[in-house]
Formats: sequence, structure tokens, C-alpha cells
Amino acid sequence: MVSAKKRIWGWYFFDWASQPYSTLLMTFIFVPYFAEVARGYYMGTGLDEEAAKAAATSFWGWGIAATSVIIAVLAPILGAIADSTGRRLIWVWIFSAFYVVGAWALWWVAPGGEAAILWWAVVFFGLGFVGMEFATIFTNSLMPSLSDHEDLGAISGYGFAFGYLGGLIALLLMLGLFITAPQSNGGEMAGMMGETGQPLVEDDTLAGPETDAAETRDAGPRTYLGIPPILGDDSETMIGTRIVGPFVAIWFIVFMIPFFLWVKEPKTVSRPLQLGRALGELRALLASLRFRKSLSAYLGSSLLYRDALNALYAFGGIYASNVLGWSVGQIGIFGIVGALAAVICAWIGGRADRALGPKPVIAFAIVVLTLVCVVLLGLTREQVWGIALDSASSESDRIFMICGALIGGAGGVVQAASRTMMLRHTTPERASEAFGLFALSGKVASFIAPSAIALVAAISGSDRIGIGLPLIVLFLLGLVMLAFVNPKGEQP
Repeated sequence: MVSAKKRIWGWYFFDWASQPYSTLLMTFIFVPYFAEVARGYYMGTGLDEEAAKAAATSFWGWGIAATSVIIAVLAPILGAIADSTGRRLIWVWIFSAFYVVGAWALWWVAPGGEAAILWWAVVFFGLGFVGMEFATIFTNSLMPSLSDHEDLGAISGYGFAFGYLGGLIALLLMLGLFITAPQSNGGEMAGMMGETGQPLVEDDTLAGPETDAAETRDAGPRTYLGIPPILGDDSETMIGTRIVGPFVAIWFIVFMIPFFLWVKEPKTVSRPLQLGRALGELRALLASLRFRKSLSAYLGSSLLYRDALNALYAFGGIYASNVLGWSVGQIGIFGIVGALAAVICAWIGGRADRALGPKPVIAFAIVVLTLVCVVLLGLTREQVWGIALDSASSESDRIFMICGALIGGAGGVVQAASRTMMLRHTTPERASEAFGLFALSGKVASFIAPSAIALVAAISGSDRIGIGLPLIVLFLLGLVMLAFVNPKGEQP
């Protein structure tokens, strides 16, 4: 018989196994690579570079929008079906297969291909993304079976911390073993290299007496750890970058083993599928929202602040590149700092959630994220809100790196506490349906922040204002709506 502690640790391993899809594919490795591939394709059709960038962004954006619509429509329906049958683990199995197939297929997104390659990338990325989102819904719905109600806040926080740690380690492995770091004149590697172009860890004894530093730098491509890529030079085939898809799939397969061994289906009455009954219960849930003021306020609040947070993740790299002129290597380090802060803060936030409840934890995190956006709104290479900065000493870089740590930390806290706040508005029997509705609220208006950013940036002519101002408004509106949420939810 599996102990309660093992069940909890098995449940943690889902976060550890699935997080690299967000870290490696959605943020730091695959999406930037896809942008390069798509830009090359469109330039080959005769577009200039700027038009090709816009076409690539548009193609990807429409693909993600279509995927989000699929998730928004099907999430609450699948949740209602799972609750009506009393079975959830079977859905985790099914959508785990989607995750693995979608991630693995990204290996075939090679540079220099035809338009079919772009469609292949969007379709299979979307398949894996759907798998991750839906598997998460049913995994979250298993939380009430893990422990007593009062411990669920800590369990949620620890799970997110463990998951972010997995994503951080996976990112370090990709950058350190596979990805060729960009080299400038003199062999300097962006991000993970010292000012002289040498790896951060040196051993002069490895070079013979006839070998000087320049010869060492010119010995061939190096990863961000300063070692040769284990799959070789990928300057033409991009093999070291394309391996990220199979790497994420294998990571998921290996680390889901504890989940499937230790997490068991809660003891409920198993019923045959009755689609009409499931859809009827879902309609009743949606109709009840007008009478469930706390749940309605929470769904509206989380819709706003989660949309702002996702936009902050998505546009942080663009801000760093366009406003501060950061290299890809610096943005990679920015991601590592944010992920490390998320590990620590999600763990601390879980303890605070258990002691204080999720509502004050969410509110505090939103305030931190709002203040970060205020800083970003006034930050340039030369000044922050009129206070002059020494650009030669990289003061603006240090400020933005601190902001990155705060974004990662507060973001991890708000996501973990949001999960337990949702649990306070449902019952163990209807948890899948509730998290399906939670997923719906996160996708149905996911266009708000990107659209607002595009509009404000176009009107103001400033990336800094375009990114900062709309997010401040969204976070503050989410905080206002959170005030109408009962701290105990709908629990007795």
C-alpha cells in the first residue's frame, strides 16, 4: 500500500516532469528558435527582415490563439465528464501521451524548410501544449485526496517549487550540454562567459605550453558551460537546439514514473459515462455563478492577474532586448535567476498559504508584480524615473535582473496560491470541473494583455510604456476584484 507521503511526492513529480514544457519550449529555447526558422522562411519568399519578423510572430500568434480556444472550450467539458464518471487518472494518461508526442515531434522542425515545417511546428507544439494543460487540470483535481484541507496550501506551494526546480535544472542541462553559445570577436560567449571570453571555470593545465588563450577560444563551438556541445556543431542543422523536443519528452516520461506508481485514483463511485448528464452539470455550474459571488469574483480576478503575469513572462525577453539591448545569453541568465527565485519563493509562499490562507498571499504577490511593472515603466539604459544611471557600470542591467528575480518569485507564489484558492471554491467530487472552469477563465480572455500591449505600444511608440502601463492596470484591476473574494472561499 502506498503511504500518504509517497502519494504527495508522486503528485509533486508531475510538476517536476511537466515544467520543462513551459521553461524550455514556450520561453527560452524552442519559441526563439521557431522565430528564427520562420523568419528565414519568410525572407526566402522575398520579404525584408522586419516584415519577415512580423509574419513569423503573426503565424505563431495565430497558432497559439487557436490552441487556447481549444483549451478554453474543452477544459470545462472534460472536467465535467471526469467528475461524472469518478475517474481522473485515465485522463492524465491520455493527455500525457499528447504531451510526449507533441514535444518529440518538434525534433523535425529544421531550418531551411518549406511552409509545411511551420505548420508542423505549430500543430505539434499545440498538441503538446493541450496535453500539458489538460493533464494539469486532472492532476490539480487530485489535490483534495492528498491531505487534509489545511495542508493543501503548503502542498501546492511545495509542488510549484519542486516543479520550478525541475525546469531550472532542465534549462541548465540544455544550455550547458547541447546549445552552442554565440561567439563574438575574440570568442566571447554571451551570458555564461567572462569578460575576457574565457569559460567561467578554467583549467590552464588542460592547455599545452604552446596553447594560448586565443587558441583555446578558437578551438571550436562551446556551450554556455564552455564545453563542446555533446551532439556537435549545430550551426547549420541546429541539432543541439532541435534536441530540446525529444529532451523534454524523455524528461517527462522518466519523471512521471513516480506519479503513476504512487498516485492512485481516489475512492469514489465509478459510473459509466453519460455525456448529457455531464454537460447538464456543467451548465448548472455556469448558471450558478450569478449566485456564487465569491467564486465569480475570484474567476474574474484571476483572469486579469494571470493574463498580466503570462504577458509579463512572454514580453520580458522582448523588453530586455528592445529597451536594454540584452543578448540571448543575458536573457537566458535572466530566466535562470527568475526560476531560482520561483523555487525559493514558491516554497516560502506555500508555508505562508498554510498559515494565512491563499488570499493574502495572492494579494501580496500581485502588489509586488505591480511595483515591478512600475519600475519597468520608468527604466531605460540611462535612467529610472528621472534618476540618472551609470550605463557604463550596467546599473540598469542589475535593476532589471532584480526585477527578474521578483517576477519569478512573486509569479511562483501567485500560481501556487491560486491553485489552493480554487480548491476553496469546490468539493473533491467536482474538482476536475472546477479546474476546467479555472482553465477556461485563464484562456477565454488571454488576448487582453497582448492586445493592450500592442495598442499602447503603437500609440506611444515605446516598448517600455506599451509593456509596463497595461500590465499595471490589469494587476490593479485583479487586486480590486480579489477584495470581493471570501478568504475561505465556499468552505464551511
